Amino acid sequence: MAIIHRATLHPSKLELIEKYLPVQPWFTKDGSAPPELLGAYRFDDPEGEVGLETHLVSHGGKVYQVPLSYRGSELPGAEASLLGTMEHSVLGTRWVYDACADPVYVAALATAILTGQQEAKQFVEVDGTLEPRASTVMVKGSGTPGSEVPSVTPAAPITEGSVTSIDAGELTLLVNRVVDPGTQGSEDSAALRGAGSLYGAGTLSGTWAGQEAPVLLASLSQP
Repeated sequence: MAIIHRATLHPSKLELIEKYLPVQPWFTKDGSAPPELLGAYRFDDPEGEVGLETHLVSHGGKVYQVPLSYRGSELPGAEASLLGTMEHSVLGTRWVYDACADPVYVAALATAILTGQQEAKQFVEVDGTLEPRASTVMVKGSGTPGSEVPSVTPAAPITEGSVTSIDAGELTLLVNRVVDPGTQGSEDSAALRGAGSLYGAGTLSGTWAGQEAPVLLASLSQP
């Protein structure tokens, strides 16, 4: 469960993303129009300390996936993955990272894929009560509930082309930075397990407004 505070952010998440994207090798700048936010989904941090939110943005006819982690203090060793800090009117200063470098995100993504998990349910805190808020991106892992999830010890992420690879010890995660609507996932986990030669041990697929067929967002492989 993700609890969203009604708060003012400075700079905003989209402002940070707009500065981050142009310096990424997998981003293609097309004209002067800024990226457009299509939606976002969240995962839970079991400890409740790190915010995990992945944004999908559109620009120049392409869809980009931007996983972010929000922390109350600096993440040691992740200076190269820091987008910047923002002031949160409720939580104070938040350090915003490319989540592929954050071990909490890596563990959450592996768990979602291996156990068939969906995005975290979101609630907005209003006058002391929690009101549900629908996610603007729906995701689903291809695995089976109750499956074992190995502990992860992620190395620094490596990006080649439009895919970021994360060596996490007993498994490797692949995050698509450029999302191809033509590369569709499936809600049929058996079908995905049968596609092991293409996707490895499992996948995360998603849908959003205007994209009703599940699209491949990330995948996982094990030795």
